[in-house]
Amino acid sequence: RGFLLNGRKVRLNGACDHHDLGALGAAFHKEAMRRKFELMRSMGVNAVRTSHNMPAVELMELADEMGFLIVSEAFDMWEMAKNPYDYARFFKEWMEKDVRSWIRRDRNHPSVIMWSIGNEIPDTHADAHGQEITRSLLAVVRKWDYRKVAPVTIGSNYMPWENAQKCADIVKVAGYNYAEKYYAEHHEKHPDWIIYGSETSSVVQSRGVYHFPLERANLIEADEQCSALGNSTTSWAAKNTEYCITMDRDTPYSCGQFIWTAIDYIGEPTPYQTKNSYFGQMDTAGFPKDSYYVFRSEWTDGKKDPMIHVYPYWDFNPGQQVDVRITSNAPEVELFVNGVSQGKQQIDHQKGTVLQPSWKVPYAPGSICAVAYDETGREIARQERHSFGNTDHYVLKANKSALHADGEDMIFVEISAEDRDGYPVENASDYVRVTVEGAGRLVGLDNGDSADYDAYKGTVRKLFQGKLLAMIAAKTTPGEIRVTVEDAWTATVSMTDETGAETATAVVETPDNTAAAGHRTATVTLQAVEAPIRPGVCATEENREYPPAFVDPGFVPVRKLEMSAPYMRLTPEKPYVLLHTRIYPMEATDRKLLWSITDASGIPSPVAKLEELEDGESIRITGVSDGSFQVRCMTCNGTTNIKMISQLDFAVEGMGQTFHSPYEPVTGISYVGSFGGDVSRGVENSAGTDKAQPTGLVYEALDFGEFGSDEITLSIFANDNDPHRIQIWKGEPEESGSGTQGTLVGEITYQKPGIWEVFQPDTFVLPRRLKGVTKLTIVSEDKIFLKEFHFTRQEKAYARLSALTDGVTYGDSFVRTGDAVEQIGNNVSLEFTDMNFGEAGTDSIVICGRTPLQQNTIQLRFTDGATQVLPFPHSEEYRELRFPLERVTGEQNVTFVFLPGCNFDFKWFRFEKSGYEE
Repeated sequence: RGFLLNGRKVRLNGACDHHDLGALGAAFHKEAMRRKFELMRSMGVNAVRTSHNMPAVELMELADEMGFLIVSEAFDMWEMAKNPYDYARFFKEWMEKDVRSWIRRDRNHPSVIMWSIGNEIPDTHADAHGQEITRSLLAVVRKWDYRKVAPVTIGSNYMPWENAQKCADIVKVAGYNYAEKYYAEHHEKHPDWIIYGSETSSVVQSRGVYHFPLERANLIEADEQCSALGNSTTSWAAKNTEYCITMDRDTPYSCGQFIWTAIDYIGEPTPYQTKNSYFGQMDTAGFPKDSYYVFRSEWTDGKKDPMIHVYPYWDFNPGQQVDVRITSNAPEVELFVNGVSQGKQQIDHQKGTVLQPSWKVPYAPGSICAVAYDETGREIARQERHSFGNTDHYVLKANKSALHADGEDMIFVEISAEDRDGYPVENASDYVRVTVEGAGRLVGLDNGDSADYDAYKGTVRKLFQGKLLAMIAAKTTPGEIRVTVEDAWTATVSMTDETGAETATAVVETPDNTAAAGHRTATVTLQAVEAPIRPGVCATEENREYPPAFVDPGFVPVRKLEMSAPYMRLTPEKPYVLLHTRIYPMEATDRKLLWSITDASGIPSPVAKLEELEDGESIRITGVSDGSFQVRCMTCNGTTNIKMISQLDFAVEGMGQTFHSPYEPVTGISYVGSFGGDVSRGVENSAGTDKAQPTGLVYEALDFGEFGSDEITLSIFANDNDPHRIQIWKGEPEESGSGTQGTLVGEITYQKPGIWEVFQPDTFVLPRRLKGVTKLTIVSEDKIFLKEFHFTRQEKAYARLSALTDGVTYGDSFVRTGDAVEQIGNNVSLEFTDMNFGEAGTDSIVICGRTPLQQNTIQLRFTDGATQVLPFPHSEEYRELRFPLERVTGEQNVTFVFLPGCNFDFKWFRFEKSGYEE
């Protein structure tokens, strides 16, 4: 994975004759890296920061050859470990030897512009010893780079703190990780420093996936994808792509920035628990995301290479409000929808903050067209995107027509789908089979989907948002290479085990009503030309048959869920509407639809209710109270998780105010207003307050009822062990700008040991009871993430509570399924708050669960310190068992504790009042 640098002011400090000290990194593929460099150059990139260890020598050779600048980085930790088995174990003994080897190998590469001695090093922040290590590292680098080929730098996320600044003052070249807002202050304080962004952006996006509307921050969605509109941002990172560009552009004393990252990579799948990251400007297959073109529009010259890019693709629900965005390196752009101009907008590339003009337009089949104009009004670029139908045929595009028959060269073939009119099917997800014959071999398939677990080394893979990449490697003999792509399920399928032995054979036919009767085939012919073969090269490895991860052979994925309704405004005169969904293609296998009514962020909304109709593809929507809402139609597409969301916006008018129950979780991000500091969106729909100043979150129309409540539970993640002061207001404080003075209900202190991205609830009794319909404001003095809050209602302790949804689960090993927490293993706790057992108390509990063990011991712990042991016997199926308890009374938090050796599946439980009789 790589970082990028605009680098308008970076200078090459000097270069000596190239001196090759030997090739490192046997797994490094030079042609694959060459393709990455070519894609990055097209984006406008001129530099790469390696992360966070010494680069392969082949990368350095390519950088020299292709003219890229390199910040060569050595370490991700020094003496203080980040993980138990990392390099910190060897740092003291091996640092000097490894730096010697690193500098001597690479000091004659003209591409090197900086030596980075560390990334996000805790030692620099902890104490003065970090400064001693910095001086030692600087001395060793200077010893071997005695001609001062490149300066020494550190990339740091600790730059706001004094000790890290002292380390930066030693090297004088300060790299800032996600800390652009400190540039001006530090430049004034240290005018002798060279400042640059060593790590910026971390804006997350999935190629070709769009969560509307644009103005609503949308980090988490049910489909495990991040919105490519630019409205998915992590808590620590840039607000959006434009922020990265303008912060660097408007600080002339900053020499550039490295954005995290160029290309997605396996691991770090923030914000989901999928398989690879969402940070890249290209996906893992190297297909550009829309943000790629945003950087290209600012990092390339519009006079030399004019460009324009309009997105999203054009295939949504009739009447759906779609945010259309244009990015271009021209000064003026215009949008046309079905030939009708939607107006021109200016782009001020030198001083402006709006680098992507946007329009809201209702979707209608046809086309959108973006046109770019120069300063004289002359058209210099245009792009058009058409609506499209189902896949009619496949198109193959190779990055070159021939390779060397040296066993190592590679050709990359882009596979895409088109409809019968030749328009790209930009949401196609067809399964295809790739066959390579002749002098080449198939060595990889990738579609760039972070949530797709099909094998990279198989011969069958589905397209993701209309694209798939095939990697074709050379053999050791010249000749013709024939690459064939066809529908996956039209041939005999043979499955093999890890030894290559055949385990099963099946003939699968595509249904007759597919396009082209199941015989969609495309081929491309390439050449392998004679070339010398390096000794020891093995060119026999190639892809083989693997079954898809979740679906059976013959499965046809859903491409689109098209919702339609005669009107989208509900009133007392028209209080309900029938909505129908059409599934494309018509032969799609998984026809089970899931429905929900939510706000724009995907949070359940009380504004309307829905009723599913018997045909399975229609619902009745009835308005309940005034407000706007989205109807969402979803499909799992043959898997266990939602894979596709279709949405349509509705409004209710004239039916009265919407009220919310404070006794159900109120999602942190569902605030209607905020004041003070900036609010960010965190994982699990949490609202992140500002570290620098008090931040208020305002929640309206909470109906506490006549009796009300004085007990609030806050579910918070704080990445430290410090106390956090929080105020609870009825109404809004005067400083919020509301014009009215609310009432301070209580001041509380939240403090728990920080566990990364784990929300830990805590319950507080307020000195005043809240009653009736109330506006509530929560004010935090510093940085926290509020996932949700709720107030205590009587009798909750005796309700049937779901292990999955009614509490908080944390620990080492567990799996959330549709209605249970399963495979509960070592050190797992399920915590349930606000359980008021009253004076009578409880003397028994019913648990619905199962265990493969002879007996699974459950520890039941209460707030008052009491612990009771429940021995749950072996059961293959879920069963309900009643256990007697020593009487428990009063208000308690209840925790089910599973110690090492446990293996338990947990659906629900219910406490029973003392004196209960069967």
